Amino acid sequence: MNTPTPRIGIVGAGFSGLCAGIQLKSKGIDTFTIFEKGDRVGGTWRENTYPGAECDIPSALYSYSFERNPNWSHKWSEQAEILTYLEHCAEKNGLNPHIKLNEAVTATTFDEAKGLWTLTTSDGQAFEFDAIICAVGQLHKPQIPNIDGRESFAGPSFHSAEWDHSVDLAGKDVAVIGNAASAIQFIPQLQPQVKTLNVFQRSSNWMLPKNDREYTQFEKWLGAALPFTLRFYRFLIWFRGDVQLFPLMQRKCPKWLRAKAEDQAKQYMHAHVSDPDKRAILTPDYPMGAKRILFSDDYMPAIGQDNVHLTTDAVARMTPTGIETASGNAINADVIVFATGFNTTDFVAPMVVTGRAGRVLNDEWKENGAEAYLGITHTGYPNFFMMYGPNTNLGHNSIVLMIEAQTKYILSCLSALKNRNVKWLDVREDAQRDYNTWLQGRMDDMIWGVVDDSWYMRQGKVTNNWVGRTTEYIKRTKKIDAEKYEFGSVATG
Repeated sequence: MNTPTPRIGIVGAGFSGLCAGIQLKSKGIDTFTIFEKGDRVGGTWRENTYPGAECDIPSALYSYSFERNPNWSHKWSEQAEILTYLEHCAEKNGLNPHIKLNEAVTATTFDEAKGLWTLTTSDGQAFEFDAIICAVGQLHKPQIPNIDGRESFAGPSFHSAEWDHSVDLAGKDVAVIGNAASAIQFIPQLQPQVKTLNVFQRSSNWMLPKNDREYTQFEKWLGAALPFTLRFYRFLIWFRGDVQLFPLMQRKCPKWLRAKAEDQAKQYMHAHVSDPDKRAILTPDYPMGAKRILFSDDYMPAIGQDNVHLTTDAVARMTPTGIETASGNAINADVIVFATGFNTTDFVAPMVVTGRAGRVLNDEWKENGAEAYLGITHTGYPNFFMMYGPNTNLGHNSIVLMIEAQTKYILSCLSALKNRNVKWLDVREDAQRDYNTWLQGRMDDMIWGVVDDSWYMRQGKVTNNWVGRTTEYIKRTKKIDAEKYEFGSVATG
């Protein structure tokens, strides 16, 4: 690179942004700044504080490979413990001096004459960088449906990702709109304290028990004293995902294997839900793996309780006293909670990314959905690297594996710039086109397309998920293939 130590702007201080910062430091690069819109690091684990918030990947694998933690309290850790872990990682690796908190990035623009990116924050400040790492994540932009009469509701209402902890739910009639990954975690926390809990379900979910438990003191001691035991345990969790769960995502999954997994889910449901009407509503009408498989130990026991009412009757409108359904039923509610997920398919929003010749990234994605080369680079946006970008989400394993692979690839790109003594690299248009043609062709092998509506998709195109095992992605991102890129210096003349 023309500059001996490249200036790098990192947007976001969640798992991805912190990983990028830690690995840059490990390579002797400390000329980077991490911009974080919140008042502390943590990303989705700072944002989501709803009761029962936790990860659906065991913590031994939902953590950095270079910062294994023998002191997790449970196999599946809750939000506060994950947030503490991330803050520990930032502190231990000296990232805090590099982090600008309460600095939301609104835009970043490439100046082809200078070969630099200008990053602009919400307070009007502008910063120049040689490269940008976009680590904004996918689960931080709450999505609330546009329901008629929403403003007329007299009681408190809020999205699960913006939980209002000042609202006392004890003895209240509570309505929950949505019934997926977040809802299955907070519903068991609400059920014992509320008077009634009306759950509005758009579609059912395949669910398996987590079999969560506390770690014993001996297990914690063993992990600390003999680190190889933690590595082996991580391997076992990875193996379950890549070898046992991934086949369920494929159309060619053996019928006996899918049937066995679906039977396990049905047995778990039947053990805790006796009401035949609830069982019918809870039973999916699509193959397991076509949508996100959920894991919970306490959701089915909670949904089976008499004060929980489950319906697929669509929400038509909100009224001052509650909800009116499409069939005309009036449901009284003191509080309404939206568990309606996130806007996951924009990837860089709300930041406006402007590349060469004035092209705007989100505008390019509007018609046909997001895409990128390896989910990391996009033609026309030199030295702009995405983490957890298009088609890098997983339905079967820990996203941290993908994040570490992407970080390694970005470091390989930066090394290529330095070795060639050039200012920028830009993935070739034909390389990106060929890659995404291959990737979408592989989608025909996956089962996600059998459902018409899931957060994996945009306009019928799967834009979020990776099509293979984590091992395949890690191999593809091991190092840059220079033939796929155009290299350039500052424009002259």
